[in-house]
Amino acid sequence: MSKTIFSFVAGIAATLAIGVLAYLDSLSISPSVWLMAPFGATVVLVFGVPASPLAQPKNVILGHFLTALIGVIFITYVGVQPWSLALATGLGVTTMLLTKTTHPPAGANPMLIMLTGQSWSFLFTPVLLGSCVIVLLGLVLNKLRVLYFEKP
Repeated sequence: MSKTIFSFVAGIAATLAIGVLAYLDSLSISPSVWLMAPFGATVVLVFGVPASPLAQPKNVILGHFLTALIGVIFITYVGVQPWSLALATGLGVTTMLLTKTTHPPAGANPMLIMLTGQSWSFLFTPVLLGSCVIVLLGLVLNKLRVLYFEKP
């Protein structure tokens, strides 16, 4: 597949992924959300550089989940201060590196969660379900790329 076609396909896939999450968000009758800003960077990796270790399903899902968990723990038990924002972010990086689940967009999760006052439910939506939707769409796109665009 040419670089130009790949770029357009990746952009269309990113549009679709964020569109699906935005649509699900608009349907929510409860206070749950399906979108968060780090997903914008996630779709760049998942659709733009799908072979990167940073874009693999384990990294996307667990990277987001673990760093979000750290953010929720900090907001619940430590509070939000300049030092706690920094420490939570650093612990998120350390945790992803130690667990081999590094996903750079997830590094923003502790700050996002702490600065916006999120609760435990944020771990489920948008973090876990949203990252799974992106990963599933990424897997589908990669299968379609192989079937229709890659030369054997």
